Amino acid sequence: MSNKLVSSAVIKESGVAFGTSGARGLVTQFSSNVCAAFSVAFISAIKPFFSFKKVAIAVDNRPSSYAMAQACASALEQFGVDVVYYGVVPTPALAYVAQEHAMPAIMVTGSHIPFDRNGLKFYRPDGEISKSDEQVILNEIVEFIGIDKLSELVVNHQAAEEYITRYTSLFDSPWLIGKRIGIYEHSSAGRDLYYKIFEAFGAEVISLERSDQFVPIDTEAVSEEDTLKAIRWSEDYKLDLIFSTDGDGDRPLVSDENGHWLRGDILGLLTSDVLNIEALAVPVSCNTAIELCDRFSHVERTKIGSPYVIAEFSNLAGKYKSVAGFEANGGYLLGSDIDVNEHLLKALPTRDAMLPVIMLLIAAQKQPISELVNELPQRYTYSNRIQNFATNKSEALIVKGQSLPKEIIKLIGFESLDVDSIDNTDGLRLMLSDGSVVHLRPSGNAPELRCYAEADNYHAAKNIVETTLDRIVKI
Repeated sequence: MSNKLVSSAVIKESGVAFGTSGARGLVTQFSSNVCAAFSVAFISAIKPFFSFKKVAIAVDNRPSSYAMAQACASALEQFGVDVVYYGVVPTPALAYVAQEHAMPAIMVTGSHIPFDRNGLKFYRPDGEISKSDEQVILNEIVEFIGIDKLSELVVNHQAAEEYITRYTSLFDSPWLIGKRIGIYEHSSAGRDLYYKIFEAFGAEVISLERSDQFVPIDTEAVSEEDTLKAIRWSEDYKLDLIFSTDGDGDRPLVSDENGHWLRGDILGLLTSDVLNIEALAVPVSCNTAIELCDRFSHVERTKIGSPYVIAEFSNLAGKYKSVAGFEANGGYLLGSDIDVNEHLLKALPTRDAMLPVIMLLIAAQKQPISELVNELPQRYTYSNRIQNFATNKSEALIVKGQSLPKEIIKLIGFESLDVDSIDNTDGLRLMLSDGSVVHLRPSGNAPELRCYAEADNYHAAKNIVETTLDRIVKI
């Protein structure tokens, strides 16, 4: 029998760290014992506050995810905790079934990051863990026996079924008859259930490019290839909309009727308008059209990452009847129960890809999606990243920019402009004298430097990002 191990020591030695949402690292770092250490530390951290006998686990389609889930399950069984394994489902489907049945949950996913990396997301019975919970998990001291055998897990289909019902139950008739929806399936965790929702609404669904290899789709940095694909698919199949997600199905990628992808924060804005949301919590990187459109009573800006958005919900709930949030990646977080089509839709304060596409389709019954977008204040955002860029390099750049912003502007090629103001909420966000914005921050999930820009036209925003990243790479 293996020797006993201590969770905090195993985690520390692994090099795995919490990012903006979940623990992330290389697959090689997520050994069976590391997965076990995180699992038992998580359960130990929340046990004083909740009573439960079962823990829900699900996975995405990464090659490494199933073995990681087996390791998590094996560790929990040592402590007499039953594991309910829901197989490959979207993260919000796992979060929803766990919420409805008062179970903690562990999602094995690296979201959009490359397949050589993976991660673990944790949910308490009352929702996604907080940043303070993360610190408790890292420091929790739990002894467990090293994992030397992985047992097969039997799939329970309840999470997928309840997630589908969450949305199909909102409508009494097939309201999308005559609509053609393309689903860019790639390796998305929800690819075997999304079509069931759209077909229940009466739509004709066209499956697009299912992949046996894991595809790291980043909804905040859509590739040129995927941009052109969507336009071509829209023309070839006469589609009204194309829907896709990142790897674990909590961030949507949605096109208009012409195959042009919507920015995630614009999708979130339109969704919130259809839902009649009063108060929003959104990260600082989101489009300022959210405030400029004057459709919401209050907009609170946060650091980037769903835990920060969720943390604002309790503050807003005391003042406003309906509360929600979304991120620039499109993930939508419903912070309060609301009425949709005279049916109750329960709060789901974790990123979800399905709610925003449904709300967009409701709005599109009256006018084309492209018109809905064009009616908004014309502020355009763009973002991209430098991959394999050391975090300490990113941080050094941010520190320099905070003290010498004019130097950074010169460095990235915009020496003709002045810096009107600086926002240090998350990284370095510079408001420039021509009304544009450039925002740099290290990714919380991988060694990447992210750049966000906002301007009064798309090409200007794209140029800011491309010029900035190109200059940084060269130096």
